[in-house]
Amino acid sequence: MSLKEQLFEKLREKESRMIEIRRYLHQHPELSFYETETAKYIADFYEGKGLDVQVEINIGGEHGVIVTIDSGKPGKTLAIRADFDALPIKEETGLSFASENEGVMHACGHDGHTAYMLVLAETLAEMKDQLNGKIKVLHQPAEETPPGGAVGMIKAGCLEGIDNVVGIHVMSTFPFGKILYREGEVQSARSFFKLTIEGKGGHGSSPHEANDAIVAGSYFVTMLQTVISRRINPFDMGVVTVGSFDAKGMFNVIKDKVVLDGDVRAMSEGARSIIDAEIKKICEGLEAAFSVNCVLEYTTDYPVLYNDPAFTRQVAEILKNSQMDNVDSVEVTPPLPPSEDFAYYAEKVPSTFIYVGAQVEGKPAYPHHHPKFDINEKSLLVCAEAMGSIVVDYLNKG
Repeated sequence: MSLKEQLFEKLREKESRMIEIRRYLHQHPELSFYETETAKYIADFYEGKGLDVQVEINIGGEHGVIVTIDSGKPGKTLAIRADFDALPIKEETGLSFASENEGVMHACGHDGHTAYMLVLAETLAEMKDQLNGKIKVLHQPAEETPPGGAVGMIKAGCLEGIDNVVGIHVMSTFPFGKILYREGEVQSARSFFKLTIEGKGGHGSSPHEANDAIVAGSYFVTMLQTVISRRINPFDMGVVTVGSFDAKGMFNVIKDKVVLDGDVRAMSEGARSIIDAEIKKICEGLEAAFSVNCVLEYTTDYPVLYNDPAFTRQVAEILKNSQMDNVDSVEVTPPLPPSEDFAYYAEKVPSTFIYVGAQVEGKPAYPHHHPKFDINEKSLLVCAEAMGSIVVDYLNKG
């Protein structure tokens, strides 16, 4: 029996434990940067198992956990990453193991990421004498909230000595049985802004005596759409969304101030920089045209997630040549609009981020960050086998 077959056999025997861990974590979600108990749970998992692994906790003053599995033999060092934070969402799944933390929910699958990674890491540690090189398991907090937990992990040195990094994300809207990958740009960069428009209030019967902040804000929303249609190359991806326009008041009173919150996505740093600059220009124009004052708070965070082409091809070839349970195909995915702080690792070290279909069979497929989000728990074993295949072939075959 090959090493990979031995690994798969062990993982299949432990599948029920993956599901049990996932359900426990799902019941006890914690928000980004507040994952104290989750980090402790992860660190405690590795204790007392005779695994001979190095466990570091509270990386960089945050709640990250790094586990080093050293084969004791020369070779490369591969980092494998799983995030574990939850979202400020009130769960509406009706699951028997629904969140017990009111208003907090694992609505993105990070509970599943952590569950499969714990069991996989335990199993790889049991088999480390048959491997070469080292494995660094990056249990990362705070993926959901800027500046993102990856930043703190990197500053604390988690990539020192690392040759490559691999991450997997379960996808509730992708068919179960598919693994997807993409070379190059795969997920978008992100910026967000808060714009406060300060005008001069007045009575609706005398608009000439006021500077209407609502009118100025409305022009801002309209002008914003021309940035994408008239400033961005049609073959490049850019999206600008105003998600909040706070202007509630009396029907006959002209507001003196409105506040708008918006989201920016782009699939290249060039496009994002154009959007950033154009939004600032529009604000300057509003001030001149409407005699208002614009206070713009603009934050640029997660970069474009770029999958190193050569490394991604290597990983895809490993997956295609692995006989995994419940995997029908390994395919190329189109670019994905959401952002992901795994991009920070990929900026520093050749990396790849792949996707495992986790659509629940026989039920509606709710998207990530939805109150009814759920995953097919069979996808946990797929994740473990996929990542395990990558680790074994990467370290032992080069």
